[in-house]
Amino acid sequence: VQLVESGGGSVQPGGSLRLSCAASGFAFRTYAMAWVRQTPGKELEWVSTINRAGDSAYYADSVNERFTISRDNDKNTLYLQMNSLKPEDAAVYICTKYVFASSELPIFRAADFPKRGQGTQVTVSL
Repeated sequence: VQLVESGGGSVQPGGSLRLSCAASGFAFRTYAMAWVRQTPGKELEWVSTINRAGDSAYYADSVNERFTISRDNDKNTLYLQMNSLKPEDAAVYICTKYVFASSELPIFRAADFPKRGQGTQVTVSL
């Protein structure tokens, strides 16, 4: 399993970024996927989860209506469109794979998403 994130960078508050996660080494279209984020000294924070079909997703309250998760199963790629970014969104964003090949939209538990990429840094500041 390999998950490689890209698309991070530095933006001003109110700006936008689109993150990508290229997946390989497994049948991408058969697994739900999620984005989480990590800041120094804080616990891993769940951001969003999408089912394997890409037609159902849910979001943390902190990003709801600003972020959109999506996937292209033909390209084995997961996306996170981030709009109206705030300084508190600054973090390393990491994509992660659900442990079960299931059609469900799983409630996020870190133990159920053990496979993760290295992450991409997002900085939000003036």
